[in-house]
Amino acid sequence: MVAAASGRPPPPPLPRTVGPALVRWFARHRRPLPWRRDRDPYHVWVAEVLLQQTRVAQAAPYYERFVRRFPSVRALARASEGEVLKAWQGAGYYARARHLHQAARELVEQRDGTVPRTVAELETLPGVGPYVARAVASLAFGAPVVAVEANGLRVAARWTREEGDVRRPAVRRRLAAALATVLPAGRAAEFNEAVMELGETICRPTSPLCVRCPVRGSCRAYRETDDPGLLPRRAKRGPRPHVRGAIAAMRRGDRWLVQRRAPSGLLGGLWEFPGGKIERGERPVDAARRELREETGIEAGRLRPRGVVRHAYSHFSVELHVFEGRLAGAGTTGAAAKGRRWVTLAGLARLPIPKATEKVAGRLREGPAGRAFRGSGSRPGRTRLSGRAAPRRRARRPRR
Repeated sequence: MVAAASGRPPPPPLPRTVGPALVRWFARHRRPLPWRRDRDPYHVWVAEVLLQQTRVAQAAPYYERFVRRFPSVRALARASEGEVLKAWQGAGYYARARHLHQAARELVEQRDGTVPRTVAELETLPGVGPYVARAVASLAFGAPVVAVEANGLRVAARWTREEGDVRRPAVRRRLAAALATVLPAGRAAEFNEAVMELGETICRPTSPLCVRCPVRGSCRAYRETDDPGLLPRRAKRGPRPHVRGAIAAMRRGDRWLVQRRAPSGLLGGLWEFPGGKIERGERPVDAARRELREETGIEAGRLRPRGVVRHAYSHFSVELHVFEGRLAGAGTTGAAAKGRRWVTLAGLARLPIPKATEKVAGRLREGPAGRAFRGSGSRPGRTRLSGRAAPRRRARRPRR
């Protein structure tokens, strides 16, 4: 028997009544989320991949858009990577979309487009880890396994009064084992969803609504502590890194030079304007000129400031100093390489782009002094701040 993280004896087992009581509660209070309309394995898989790094309220519209665009494994496999990334745009953590795409192609080639039924088979697919494999196996096929994600870890930690760090593998195994002891026979799908639902709506990270919990009488944190919300223990996070960057938006007529990021890594496969990090002691305009030269081989002439764009990602924030430069027919050799293209701002909107690039395009779309560029999709006389057409000046009548 494994000792608790604090050195105390292991907690007593949870009452067997916890599982059935939670399932009954879920039957009455389950939210009508779009991925709960059916138990289609493909739909369950897409939803669980999306929910790994996205909250339920935010995930719903992205899920609807993605399955409407790619309603089956075969439809996803037929798509190009660019189409998949565009459908995923805004959800973040784009490696999830790339892995889904790779896995769909493997399933079409090797399994006639059929999603595997077992945890072991699911874990062989690109991007499918222990949680997603167990979630799909239980929710779509009724496999008798528990699927433990952040909500499940929090719920189980409070039920058992776990004092250890839930990031540790030994603690996570202990909590999964505790949930497995109350898994009702033949009800794995409902139980796993009920645990997630409880964690999302009642057993929240802070200020849990214990008085509304259907199994609070079996929760040690509720019975034995003054504030169940203090469990599980959370390590203090340091300040979120802040990155200063410079963008060189090069224009040729109504078209702009953009390039595609490497297929792997942060924001892999998305399109953006040339640019990069501002080095210590470097002026933003000099950084924009240097990054343009290093990335494309283009030597920029005059660069005109177009403002600063700020955006917060999950683990860091960015501050982008935007500069505009004109590019004539000469000196475009470096811009013609593979992975770069000239697009209008309307054309850029059809490509998969990061949110920060979308904001940069918004700045450029305004044009000098609020004038919209041709091909931008905006109407002259409108600015992003005003939202109303600028009033026309009346022509003065000549004096008689």
